[in-house]
Amino acid sequence: MAKSLTIPPLTEDLAQVLIDAATIERRVDELAFEISKDYQNISQPLLIIGVLKGSFIFLADLCRKLSVPHVVDFIAISSYGSGGDQQGNVRMLMDIRENMAGRDVLIVEDILDSGNTLAYLQRNFSTRGAKSVRIATFLDKPERHKVDLKLDYMGFTIPDVWVVGYGLDYKEKYRTLPYIAEMYPVH
Repeated sequence: MAKSLTIPPLTEDLAQVLIDAATIERRVDELAFEISKDYQNISQPLLIIGVLKGSFIFLADLCRKLSVPHVVDFIAISSYGSGGDQQGNVRMLMDIRENMAGRDVLIVEDILDSGNTLAYLQRNFSTRGAKSVRIATFLDKPERHKVDLKLDYMGFTIPDVWVVGYGLDYKEKYRTLPYIAEMYPVH
């Protein structure tokens, strides 16, 4: 007999739910439809590159709903200092294994904050011979942008608050919440 799923309650760290699970699911469906339509006539499977760790839940849900052939790979990038503030210095921790030369590439990211990481990846992949490089981000914080970057696919725009859930974490906590929650300010 299947157990019923319960939604984890808010904890003392979490102020409010910003985006609930049902709203997330509807938006991911819409994005998958749009991406599938845009890539329906490509000659090779779409190369989808998830930026670890934050994008993995969004990436998994999105890929399960795509109707176009695709291959998934992962990259790990760091642009945060030890204090959690973005420093603007991007460092590659793990590269992809797939060859992207001549391929249509879709970068899947959890959140567009400053834009430093995505701008770096877009330049890097273009110089490596990708046929096209597009960006899908689950969340966008326009108030924090430091780089002018075109988003091809975007889930939700949020205010400049710290959020967790649906892949995003705070010190490796809250990553698997099925919703996006705002955290109380961290001191």
